[in-house]
Amino acid sequence: MFDDISYKSKMSKTIDVFSKELNSLRTGRANSSMLDLIKVNVYGQNMPINQLGTITTPEPRSINIQVWDVNNVDLIDSAIKKSELGLNPQIDGQLIRLPVPDLSEERRLELKKIVKSMGEKCKVSIRNIRRDGNDNLKKLLKSKEISEDDEKKFEKTIQDYTDYNIKVIDDKVLLKEKEIMTI
Repeated sequence: MFDDISYKSKMSKTIDVFSKELNSLRTGRANSSMLDLIKVNVYGQNMPINQLGTITTPEPRSINIQVWDVNNVDLIDSAIKKSELGLNPQIDGQLIRLPVPDLSEERRLELKKIVKSMGEKCKVSIRNIRRDGNDNLKKLLKSKEISEDDEKKFEKTIQDYTDYNIKVIDDKVLLKEKEIMTI
């Protein structure tokens, strides 16, 4: 039998990943999720910064990281510098301060393109999930596990999920672009 809920779940997870990626983009305001995609090589494995210290945003234009183990301060510092966030860490003992500078107009337009590209990649993922679902339906129809009517019904359901999620992606892209362009 065909399980359309699993395809809905896969699409939902794709949107969740896309949302996390969007939140990690720098928009001129300090946001602790900007650091989510940065991994630090400590204890023989890559770990996110939020597992190595406490991240706070005391002001709209700064992020503080209170590192728990003093040995990790330099590792976190170099990981942030290697990232494409354009942040310059200031170390004060076990506290790392990250001033978040204003974005230039050029950088804002560059970020807008990045957001559009991320949105397109997410749409491709959603469409691939739809294609997998439709291929699965064709196999089930060929092996006579479902009727043609069921195939059409499930195909429409998958298409409805796809249309809905594509609209969610478009809305998120527009919202993020507006946030980036707001000074």
